[in-house]
Amino acid sequence: MIGIVDYGMGNLFSVSKALERLGADYFMSSDPEKLAEAKAILLPGVGAFKDAMDQLNSLGLTPFLKDYAVSGRPLLGICLGMQLLFENSNEYGFAEGLSLLPGTIRHFPGVDAEGNSYKVPHMGWNKLKYQVPSPLLDGIEESHVYFVHSYLAKTDSEIINASADYGEEVPAIVSRNNVMGMQFHPEKSGETGMALLRNFINMSESKVTL
Repeated sequence: MIGIVDYGMGNLFSVSKALERLGADYFMSSDPEKLAEAKAILLPGVGAFKDAMDQLNSLGLTPFLKDYAVSGRPLLGICLGMQLLFENSNEYGFAEGLSLLPGTIRHFPGVDAEGNSYKVPHMGWNKLKYQVPSPLLDGIEESHVYFVHSYLAKTDSEIINASADYGEEVPAIVSRNNVMGMQFHPEKSGETGMALLRNFINMSESKVTL
């Protein structure tokens, strides 16, 4: 069963409905002891990084998520949830993250390397470009997914499974062993998003090796 972390800042409805459509068993909780029973953890998120970390800290979920990652069971962050997996962010002031993945979260500069301006936030459909192989991508062709974000991860290329182009390379799917993140919203990304979530479900059921 998949545990969805309910810390007051997640898009729980759309994520849970996507899991229902895929026939996955899940539950939502803010209780670390209950979540520890899950075969996999899904960390959704919308809003500001600092506020989200404050919520996780106040609920005792920060040490839980770090311990869960060490357990080797699949952990997936979505949108803001992915950003929380990194070391820190400067969104509305500096804030420490979960430090489960190397790197930092920074605002889109709004100007590319050639001096051309582009709109922030990055909002809408954009095509994935595959990089480092991952079980999340098994059986899925490069396709478009739906993004809504003003901040992006600055991280090592070795953990970028897929990227998108928006003024610069945007890490779209990242992973290191059992810790994974998707910057876009898979639950709003049509058949491609559902296929990605299905692969995550297969991981939770030990149908693939991490």
